[in-house]
Amino acid sequence: MPYFPQEVVECILSYLTSHQDRNSVSLVCKDWSVVEQKTRRHVYVSNCYAVSPTRVATRFSGLRVLTVKGMPHFADFGTVPHGWGGSVWPWIRVMTCCCPRLEEIRFKRMVVSDESLMLISRSFPNLKSLVLVSCQEFSTDGLAEIASSCRQLRELDLQENEVNDHGSHWLECFPNSFTSLETLKFTCLRSAVNSATLEGLVARCPNLRTLHVNSSVSVECLSRFLVRAPQLVDLGTGSLSSNQMGWYRRLFYSFQKCKGLKSLSGIWFVGPRKFQPVVYPVCGNLLSLKLSSAPWILKSDLIDVIRNCPRLQKLWVVDRLGDEGLAVVGSTCQDLRELRVFQSNFHAPSCWVTEEGLIAISTGCPKLNSLLYFCAQMTNAALMTVAKNCSDLIRFKLRILDPVKPDPVTNHPLDEGFGAIVQGCKGLKRLSLSGFLTDQVFLYIGMYAERLEMLSIAYAGETDNGMMYVLNGCKNLRKLKIQDCPFGDKALLEDFTKYETLRSLWMSSCDVTIGGCKALAAKNTKLSVEVISDLNSISGLSLEPRINQRAEKVYIYRTVAGPRTDAPTNVSIL
Repeated sequence: MPYFPQEVVECILSYLTSHQDRNSVSLVCKDWSVVEQKTRRHVYVSNCYAVSPTRVATRFSGLRVLTVKGMPHFADFGTVPHGWGGSVWPWIRVMTCCCPRLEEIRFKRMVVSDESLMLISRSFPNLKSLVLVSCQEFSTDGLAEIASSCRQLRELDLQENEVNDHGSHWLECFPNSFTSLETLKFTCLRSAVNSATLEGLVARCPNLRTLHVNSSVSVECLSRFLVRAPQLVDLGTGSLSSNQMGWYRRLFYSFQKCKGLKSLSGIWFVGPRKFQPVVYPVCGNLLSLKLSSAPWILKSDLIDVIRNCPRLQKLWVVDRLGDEGLAVVGSTCQDLRELRVFQSNFHAPSCWVTEEGLIAISTGCPKLNSLLYFCAQMTNAALMTVAKNCSDLIRFKLRILDPVKPDPVTNHPLDEGFGAIVQGCKGLKRLSLSGFLTDQVFLYIGMYAERLEMLSIAYAGETDNGMMYVLNGCKNLRKLKIQDCPFGDKALLEDFTKYETLRSLWMSSCDVTIGGCKALAAKNTKLSVEVISDLNSISGLSLEPRINQRAEKVYIYRTVAGPRTDAPTNVSIL
């Protein structure tokens, strides 16, 4: 290879922002690896146990941005047991010593203590961003430490966390001189917010662009701080209600001043009258509308709002919209890129969506690249239509209420429909299957899903061949999640080399045995094989399990850090 001066290599690497590209570059040669280590500023760790914090910190001493994920996210496959692990404390403790210049910290599905937040607030004077998503065990006392100490904070993003809410005092801890905030999200908190404190914080942060508040914020408060922050680009609220009509009129005029608002989340009005026209002044400019957190929305109200949003590129709704509403989406939002239709708490057939709604979407929204669809039924013909009309799909997740329901028209498996999806959508990276499926669909996936990185399977397949078709064919597969499928030791142990590229494998309620898991662990020392038992069987874990005993849940992942030492009693690491 021709010699390149270090300065030239550094210049080349400065244009690479993808983690995968950076990883590939570090493997070119030793010199490039050294330069890559020296210049990397952002590290992404998809599994907190795949590598040790010390190794990350010593290798990338110039780190500025740290992203770490903990517990595997299989909400629809049975969650990991309480106390499984994933604490941020080891990471924070090491980073305070080795990487004090950290500016951005992002944790997802991890255990965050107030002590960790306190250490963050005191150890990283340049901290500009803290993002906590689906984390647990911290309280608003820890948030108070962040608010009072992190004087350069630009982003505080709290999403779907389990927080011990001790009140809104944390919001009052931002100093009166604090003006740097650009993003603030706290929809996961439940306590009432002092409206004067929130308005004051919003008013003195001129660069605030994203604001997501909880349901305690009233119509009156929302109206006032919108007047003070017309520069908002992204707004999220909870349900709103007021007994005074005058405040709704004021809110209407406040929205009229928000000329740059592009994203609206969660906002909805409850009461005897329809107040949805209040948001009409901003609908014409909206690129993103997320209403999945308000499952009580009337279908007619949803349709009325969507008809006023022709520029939408992202839409999250509940299935109460119905096939009729999805037809309106298809005819109104031709520029739509992402659609998520979530299941609501209403189980009446009139609230369900079916293959008809999906056909309407695929016909009217040819630019669609991401689709999550909860529905009552699906047909092969509809899936073939999607493959034909939306060939740019990168993510496709289908959830049928009855997970083993066949095509209601032909009573055939949905093999051919999903086969059309993987053949027609060449760039597909994430796929989640649902419906009655045989081994044939996995043969199609192994043959045609060349770029597939993540696959979720439930209640599907006939023999071990199905799983082997996928593992042998999908060379770029990184994450595989399997539940209630007839796959066993033969599929698990057929070829050990496939685990060199597979980042993680989750299997629950399958036919894998303890003996099979032990054989896999013995063959590949870089794999951590965790056998997880249900909580009600913890008392029997001290006994040596039988070789042919079925493993209830198995979590397999690659690691260079060795076996972890913080596993709970119902997790056995082989």
